[in-house]
Amino acid sequence: QVQLVESGGGSVQAGGSLRLSCAASGSSTSIGAMGWYRQAPGKERELVALITSGGRITYADSVKDRFTISRDNVKNTATLQMNRLKPEDTAIYYCNAAGPHYYSGSYYPEYWGQGTQVTVSS
Repeated sequence: QVQLVESGGGSVQAGGSLRLSCAASGSSTSIGAMGWYRQAPGKERELVALITSGGRITYADSVKDRFTISRDNVKNTATLQMNRLKPEDTAIYYCNAAGPHYYSGSYYPEYWGQGTQVTVSS
């Protein structure tokens, strides 16, 4: 089992910045991928950014050039730096970790954090 603890988030005006951090503990030595998803009210959960243990990064088109994900494989932490935030970035952000198994393009099993609220006002 892997436990994920998130920190950061909060409220900011449009154009501002926030940083989210996620720390993995437990059976975390074989995590294949870490990332962030978000869910806005009335919408489905969507991928924001993902980084593999090998450093391959995927961003949602809506956050490219504004958000940066990084990872410390030794400490098993992942950070999402969010710049030039927009009101449409408002959502609950969830840390995700997956692995060590890999099949058909995805790591498994998956683990989720409790979520942290990000609110961007116009």
